[in-house]
Amino acid sequence: MHEMSVALSVVDQVEQAARSRGARNVQHVRLDIGELAGVVSDSLHFCFELACAGTVLEGAELVTRSVPGRARCAPCGRTWNTGMPPDMLCPDCRAAATELVAGRELRITEVRWAAEPTAPGLPGATRATRATTLEES
Repeated sequence: MHEMSVALSVVDQVEQAARSRGARNVQHVRLDIGELAGVVSDSLHFCFELACAGTVLEGAELVTRSVPGRARCAPCGRTWNTGMPPDMLCPDCRAAATELVAGRELRITEVRWAAEPTAPGLPGATRATRATTLEES
């Protein structure tokens, strides 16, 4: 199942970031998922819960946002939503799209965790929660 490998990768990246910042636990993770990425959101949520078991993410909420597919036509410069299944012909000049500019993302956009008061590099670490943004390569 593709979604399980995605969930495991997200958990691994967030767990490494949380531990390096002295986090005790992760409260939620936000992901942008392109509609053309081939990820089924319901399956990902299920797999995420399983992948979090026994980690600092156990009990964390997964919040997902769908990013529409967008294409750009090289000949005329028009940009449009591709839809699903994707329509890759320019609605203006009917040329084949030469660039997919959005819709294949799978990006961690925010992580909220509880920070340890002694965590290095966390100014004002007396606050109970921290939000950060991580980019998945």
